[in-house]
Amino acid sequence: MSLKQWGIGWLCCSALLLTACRVVDLDENGQPIIPPDPNAKASFANQTPAQIAQQTWNSKVLTPAQSHALDSTTLKTRAANANNESVFVKVQGKVDSVSLDNERERTLTVTVNDQPLQVQVGPMIRGNAIRDATGYKFEDFTNQVQFAQLSKAYNREAAKHLPKVDESWQQQPVTVVMAVTLRNGTLSDAAAISLERGQP
Repeated sequence: MSLKQWGIGWLCCSALLLTACRVVDLDENGQPIIPPDPNAKASFANQTPAQIAQQTWNSKVLTPAQSHALDSTTLKTRAANANNESVFVKVQGKVDSVSLDNERERTLTVTVNDQPLQVQVGPMIRGNAIRDATGYKFEDFTNQVQFAQLSKAYNREAAKHLPKVDESWQQQPVTVVMAVTLRNGTLSDAAAISLERGQP
């Protein structure tokens, strides 16, 4: 092969290689930015509990709670056989009473299956009912501290979306969508997700 032929061949190979190569963007440190695998499992490793709660509020809490919440009849059957299970529930009734003694931890009481149930309405909400009703498990999180703190983040997120409850809610019809924990036939840690005065 002559020098001229070799040179032409080299130029052709170089052109092919450049055409086949894809330019990769670099980050601020000059490192290549690898696009995420669309089939990879979602990871919360680099997110704070507050970020997780905000980003998943609609998909993991609000939509399932509104679409698949148990009614009072189904709840009664479920509660009889459940032990430490959290579910979404929707009830319609009358507000029996409102507790405003603690400005930070307000509750309203509604009757569910002939039993009074105190429902937390914020601004501070306690318990794990909302987080656990989403179906998230301990194993879903690489950073287990996130899982422990996610309850507080979801509870704070719920409080943001709730109307302020005062004395005027007493004896008024109400629709409550909430998360509640079932333990040995009893309901506990009820936390409101949405509240609406009146009945549709």
